Amino acid sequence: MSDETNTTTAPAADVQTAETPEQALRNSLKRCSPATVEAALQFRISRDPALVPVIVIGIIERYVEPDLRPKLRDNTDDVRLIEDLGIDSLTMMEVVILTEEVLQVQIQNDELRNLRTVGDIKVFIDCKLRGLPLPKPTRFIPIEQIAAVMPMQPPFLFLNEASVGSSGAQGKYQITGEEFFLQGHLKDNPVMPASMMLEALGQLAVLAILEGALPAEPGSENRAIDPKTIYFTSCDGVRCHRVCKPGDLLTLAVKPKRVHMPLATFEGSIRVGQEKAVIAEEITLTFGYAEAPAPAETSAEQSIT
Repeated sequence: MSDETNTTTAPAADVQTAETPEQALRNSLKRCSPATVEAALQFRISRDPALVPVIVIGIIERYVEPDLRPKLRDNTDDVRLIEDLGIDSLTMMEVVILTEEVLQVQIQNDELRNLRTVGDIKVFIDCKLRGLPLPKPTRFIPIEQIAAVMPMQPPFLFLNEASVGSSGAQGKYQITGEEFFLQGHLKDNPVMPASMMLEALGQLAVLAILEGALPAEPGSENRAIDPKTIYFTSCDGVRCHRVCKPGDLLTLAVKPKRVHMPLATFEGSIRVGQEKAVIAEEITLTFGYAEAPAPAETSAEQSIT
């Protein structure tokens, strides 16, 4: 009679499948929109900077309260991170950490202080990826400073506040109902004339020129622009989409399209909330440089003692 042999089968070891880079990226962006995830996957393959705006907007949207997210869906660069989206310093760090992971870039803490708008972040990341010099930070300009530098003055100044950065300028103007031109436009139905809204865009372009938003032409880097030389030249592709009345807060934006002394051409837009009010494909201004001060004369005479 043969002996029975008992054989014990060892339990199979747990086999853990390593997470692929695509799965890891999808997990990191699981609270973002499908469009953001798809753009991030494509970016990892192509490294195409054109995909960055979709990714950045999607990451920011993840950390913004739901009732504030519509502000991002117009893809407007002038939306402010703190004032408009309620992003505090800790939330900003979360945005930066996820952006670093997804786009595989490094952002230093001291670089964050200059990122105040959605446009700032997009331009900053784009420069990082392309190896270009970082842009000038956005500067916020109160009404007092606007009035100090602008050739237009109240009651013909249609900017309450503004900001100027490397990608252009943004401004705000509240229609109060006390404007002189509303007294007869229109009878019993005050409406801001389209010509005045175009004037407001032109004024913002003037401010952008005076505050250094134009790319410097060779040889003109240190030359100041004379406010007395800036005049309206032409406009093209102007379309009005909304009637604007007292109480409306106009959000204006202009971006340089081309510059060749003495002409600077901008594209401009006006919104009321999330509604498009005015689009101007081109607004062209003429400008000139201030005369350089004459060098101080030195006397050839020497005192004789």
